Amino acid sequence: MKQLNTKLIYFTTETEIEAENLARFLVGERLAACVNIIGPTTSIYQWKDELKKSREFIGIAKTSSGKVEKCIRRLIELHSYECPAAIVIDIEMGNNEFISWIHKNVS
Repeated sequence: MKQLNTKLIYFTTETEIEAENLARFLVGERLAACVNIIGPTTSIYQWKDELKKSREFIGIAKTSSGKVEKCIRRLIELHSYECPAAIVIDIEMGNNEFISWIHKNVS
């Protein structure tokens, strides 16, 4: 198995509808091959010097290295949060056929 410069982008949203809208945009614009939506989940974090707890949905977008910067830019532009999470995770290894499918669908 070889690495094909493939990335995951982790992001969170307040609602499932927003996660779906972002996913549809990213896939529709061929910035991501697929977005998994997981949730609801509980997030506990500090925000503006206050301890917060909220219900969120997790999005995991699968994309290529060449699309990752534009994908993050668009997530930030379209997101409702003041400071949205948009975190890149490297894929070190995986099913070559699936990784090729990702690249085919973002090119």
